[in-house]
Amino acid sequence: MHHNAPPQLSQMPRLRALELCVGAGGLAIAAARAGFTDLTAIDIHGSACDTLRKNKGLGVEFVKDWTIVEADIRDVDYAYYRNIDLLSGGPPCQPFSLGGKRQGRNDEREMFPEFIRAVREAKPKSFVIENVKGLLCRTTSPYLDYIIHQLRLPEYRREKREKWKEHRARLERVYTGGKGEGTQYRVIKQVLNGADYGVPQRRERVFIVGVRTDLSLEYNFPLATHSAESLWRDKWVTGEYWERHGIPKHKRNEAPPAVIAKLESMVPTNITQSWRTVRDAIRGLPFVGMGRTCHTFPNHFFNPGARAYKGHSGSLLDTPAKTIKAGHNGVPGGENMIRLDDGSVRYFTVRECARLQTFPDDWVFDGSWCGCMRQIGNAVPVKLGEVVAAPLAQSLQQLVAQEAALRD
Repeated sequence: MHHNAPPQLSQMPRLRALELCVGAGGLAIAAARAGFTDLTAIDIHGSACDTLRKNKGLGVEFVKDWTIVEADIRDVDYAYYRNIDLLSGGPPCQPFSLGGKRQGRNDEREMFPEFIRAVREAKPKSFVIENVKGLLCRTTSPYLDYIIHQLRLPEYRREKREKWKEHRARLERVYTGGKGEGTQYRVIKQVLNGADYGVPQRRERVFIVGVRTDLSLEYNFPLATHSAESLWRDKWVTGEYWERHGIPKHKRNEAPPAVIAKLESMVPTNITQSWRTVRDAIRGLPFVGMGRTCHTFPNHFFNPGARAYKGHSGSLLDTPAKTIKAGHNGVPGGENMIRLDDGSVRYFTVRECARLQTFPDDWVFDGSWCGCMRQIGNAVPVKLGEVVAAPLAQSLQQLVAQEAALRD
């Protein structure tokens, strides 16, 4: 297994969480591992719920106690979840994805208004929202600004016939004037790259975190723990990376000239851990090839038909993977393929992609290769979600413990 339960988790106060658009469960697992163990997961897609239910039935760690609800989040009465500790989720990212049509707020899949309604009705102590980096591009960043203002002042609803830019201007006046009433939130956002936190994949995503203003909660986004420079050092200064994998010297890649120049002028930092690579991630998994299926690890089977061509070359073994995408076989840059030592390419197995997204090895995905890859590609890497959620859980556990002590 890649993950072990946090120490003495059972002795900590139980925190309640509600996850919307839960998908394959990456962010939900992360929240549960961080300490939000009393979790309700809602998703409209039967395939995603089938995956959650299958793992619950198998008694997989954390999910065995979840409440799984297959429903449209537009039909949920969030007042039922009033004052929960955490509201989390990733609204469908296709409306803002750089790889999609980018219809943004005009896309029927745009679910940010439902998340804002959930904040308004449930009044959670905190929330975490994850989405694609495309939200920050020039055409959509004004709308992201609007989303954040609504999350800060969720009770100031858009009035009938009020255009969204007019509503944003009104929210700006209330916010800067400090005249807001009702439930309010302190909201911050940041782009995080999964590779900087031990995810074996270059995956940049926007995280939006809010804490209720009436609570004495402080939060900051986690500082990077892993770096490309440390990986370069392990490869081309100490050689530790190659030795760990048993790669003989004549088969080791040489450092590109640009990297050599950077290594010579590199200033030491506090980040001592290396970016994790594809080779690191899939280490220990049995080889699968044509006609071979592994029964030791779930979802580890060969899928034929991969081919490389210009711009569609797959992920290299000795770097973090390209961003895993929720596409079928033909994703634009070959992100769902691996290039092996002999130069050949094949599709990642579902289990390999799950490792690239840092799902635990006992987490089973329900469906075909394409269906499973879609679930995994849409997921938040478990490790990245956990480092975002953990500081919130720690602060809230202290708050809950203090409230319990006052009652006693």
